[in-house]
Amino acid sequence: LVAFALVLGVNANAQTEDNPWSVTIGANAVDFASAGNNYVKTNELQNDAPVFNEFFNVEDQWNIVPSISSLSVARYMGDGVSLDVSASYNKITQFGNKYAANGVPLQANDVNDETYVGLDLGVNYHLNTLYNGMQWLDPYVRVNGGMNWIAGYNSMVAGGGLGVNFWFSDNIALKVQSVYKNNFQEELENPVMFQQPNYFQHTAGLTFAFGGKDTDGDGIFDKNDACPEVAGLEAFNGCPDTDGDGIEDAKDACPEVAGVAEYNGCADTDGDGVADPNDNCVDVPGLKELNGCPDTDKDGITDAKDGCPKQAGPAANNGCPWADKDGDSVLDKDDQCPDVKGTVANNGCPEVTKEVQKMLNDYAKTILFDTGKASIKQQSATVLGDIVAILKQYTNAKFTIDGHTDSVGSATLNQKLSSNRANSVMNYLTSHGVDASRLTARGYGEDRPIDTNKTRAGRANNRRVEVNLVK
Repeated sequence: LVAFALVLGVNANAQTEDNPWSVTIGANAVDFASAGNNYVKTNELQNDAPVFNEFFNVEDQWNIVPSISSLSVARYMGDGVSLDVSASYNKITQFGNKYAANGVPLQANDVNDETYVGLDLGVNYHLNTLYNGMQWLDPYVRVNGGMNWIAGYNSMVAGGGLGVNFWFSDNIALKVQSVYKNNFQEELENPVMFQQPNYFQHTAGLTFAFGGKDTDGDGIFDKNDACPEVAGLEAFNGCPDTDGDGIEDAKDACPEVAGVAEYNGCADTDGDGVADPNDNCVDVPGLKELNGCPDTDKDGITDAKDGCPKQAGPAANNGCPWADKDGDSVLDKDDQCPDVKGTVANNGCPEVTKEVQKMLNDYAKTILFDTGKASIKQQSATVLGDIVAILKQYTNAKFTIDGHTDSVGSATLNQKLSSNRANSVMNYLTSHGVDASRLTARGYGEDRPIDTNKTRAGRANNRRVEVNLVK
């Protein structure tokens, strides 16, 4: 039994504090010879037998009942101390040896099945409180006191002894104990029996410990369980690790999915350094700054939201590069004339050159009006169409329509006439698709002649309309 306990008990712990109550059921043996008792015969003086004499002579000297013959109930009090109450029953068939005067044993002293009953109160000190490790090995020292009845005679006894528990598990142990009991009644009235019946009592039995509370049934008692209502692991003081990743649930940001400590118990499925709960693209490696999503063209826009995932472009254009449809090196977003090739200096629009300016005024000089009126003659429609076509090429350029007269007539009338003619030309142009916001009509009368007013040819040159670029 001891060898069996050594094999099974190496992983068990004495849980006396956690299971404070225990019951031991077993057998007992009463040994008188080892305690130095004599057999007394009338008128014969005998020497005392030596103590521990034939201590291990089980066959000749131990009184054993071949059945369950002892019962004890114990309570662990703390700090290595336990108390127990025990009862035992036996049949006495032998009482030491008969001794000669010189102390030589003559023969075993047999008696006739005298009844033995013992009731004891014991105080035990468990020595495993003095060392760490091997808590399955639980030796103890004991002081003992009580009453016994032998052959119908009762007396008080007291003594002490040693014992050891071999714990198979937290609840079951093999108990072996040997106690010396000193009998305080020096002589019995029965002269056939013996005097000073001191003896050793040996017991062996199975101990069943109980009384500890483990609400969640995880093998960790509530007083030591940080999570007493949820089954857990000893490594985490009774708290659970649902996903089995070695991180207790209370400290696990993903308690139901196995992860790593680096990510507080969460996983990183795609291995991009972003934990799955924070990864918007769990199955595709990406960038931390984009919450775990990829950015193939590295334009700062995730592929999923990038209209052109393989071409870098700004967020304002959905991740695509800005177009330059007219190929003038001015991006369409900045190009005031995205469909017409222009210059960077003119915001992507074509610039009005001196040649174009001259062409406009050459056309404008040929516009004919009814004499003394602002109405345009029909034959001027062609040249006006040419002017419209030119203005539409320069969509961001602004122009003034300037009217001039010769000096015939009053200055007031000439001023009014020049203004009206300029407005007539402007109205024609706007009616044919030129944006009115680009045009301004002005009349200068006879104030800005370009030729002499003394000749017919000179006066004809002074009567004109000009289309001038606003710079």
